[in-house]
Amino acid sequence: MRRPRRPAEETREEILNTAERMFRAQGYASVSIADIATELSMSPANVFKHFRTKTSLVDAIATRAIEQTLNALKALASDRPAPERLYALAQHLMDEHLSEQVDAPFVFEMILVTITEELDCGDRFRQIVVGMIGEIIAAGVEEGVYHADDIPRLANATFDALACVIHPVMTGMEKADIMATRCREVVRLIDAALRSPLAK
Repeated sequence: MRRPRRPAEETREEILNTAERMFRAQGYASVSIADIATELSMSPANVFKHFRTKTSLVDAIATRAIEQTLNALKALASDRPAPERLYALAQHLMDEHLSEQVDAPFVFEMILVTITEELDCGDRFRQIVVGMIGEIIAAGVEEGVYHADDIPRLANATFDALACVIHPVMTGMEKADIMATRCREVVRLIDAALRSPLAK
């Protein structure tokens, strides 16, 4: 039976939702574009019209997840002191990646694709988080807690230091209780460095 014509954006969203569900349930490697098309009762050519490759599907799925993460991070209380906000940011990202891997083991496979294929979503994630760290550092300077002249440089350095607890590959290699302790200690170290006048 022919599917009724729908707006391109609706079709694109339906493809994304179906692909994500199948990747999570069966694994990225086990699902082909043809499988996704069959699930949607459409031709593979129609899927390719919206997404040129299977990796572009993963990129779109990851980008959408990052946008959702951005909204969740914005909801974190901004009226707390900068050090508390920094820890809350790191903890939120770490917990999100940990829960994803418990709830959907095949998510890790998709994450590896975004890294090995150097997809745009990785840069987007970094830009968003570095921007938020920069805002927290700037707030800390205003509060008189942090010392920083070059906030973008320190925000990037902070992101790199936090990679051991917020990078999805790192969270996938360790137990949750160990990650929680590591997160606290790494944020304490960053906080101490930002408080030092030498941080300028």
